[in-house]
Amino acid sequence: MSVSEMFAALQGALGQDQDIREEIRKVVQALEQTAREILTLLQGVHQGPGFQHIPKKCQKAREHFGTVRTQMESLKTKFPADQYYRFHEHWRFVLQRLVFLAAFVVYLESETLVTREAVAEILGIEADRERGFHLDIEDYLSGILTLASELARLAVNSVTAGDYSRPLRISTFINELDSGFRLLNLKNDSLRKRYDGLKYDVKKIEEVVYDLSIRGLNKEATVGGGGEK
Repeated sequence: MSVSEMFAALQGALGQDQDIREEIRKVVQALEQTAREILTLLQGVHQGPGFQHIPKKCQKAREHFGTVRTQMESLKTKFPADQYYRFHEHWRFVLQRLVFLAAFVVYLESETLVTREAVAEILGIEADRERGFHLDIEDYLSGILTLASELARLAVNSVTAGDYSRPLRISTFINELDSGFRLLNLKNDSLRKRYDGLKYDVKKIEEVVYDLSIRGLNKEATVGGGGEK
């Protein structure tokens, strides 16, 4: 094989790789749009009247996740099944965002932490790496850390909306989450950096709870029986 033939073959391989990446980008753009629609929908819970419509918003968000599952099915077909991590960077960010959104929906519905397996099911992908397109553990953890920041914001807005019991429940949940993360030996620099931000979320929520205590509103929240979910 001549040098020109060798480079012609290399160019062919590069061209195929670029085609795959372009096809992946198109699907990822669609996923990002769906994620924006879900986020816009869920942001309504931060407004006063939004607390009364949480079940309806969660139901609508789950309908959007049906679109996500369809888009994920399309994404799976755009690259060789054994090359997940070769192209992982293309969908890593949007997948983390979708994990956060799924976790937020589950929290709003039941005030519990969604498992990685449950998130994978919501998104229509696998939890087990051996079974193909899957939810990477670090992507799951990154999404959960974003949830913590969102709940810190929700705690503040709950007080504004007159829901004094929710910040207490959020505080308990976030402290349990923080304890869980402390059990992990995080070596990924990006994930470790994001985890470091969790202490600020904990502090922010503690300040809200302290303020409620000073104003005597935490007693009112306890007597009130936990408030609306």
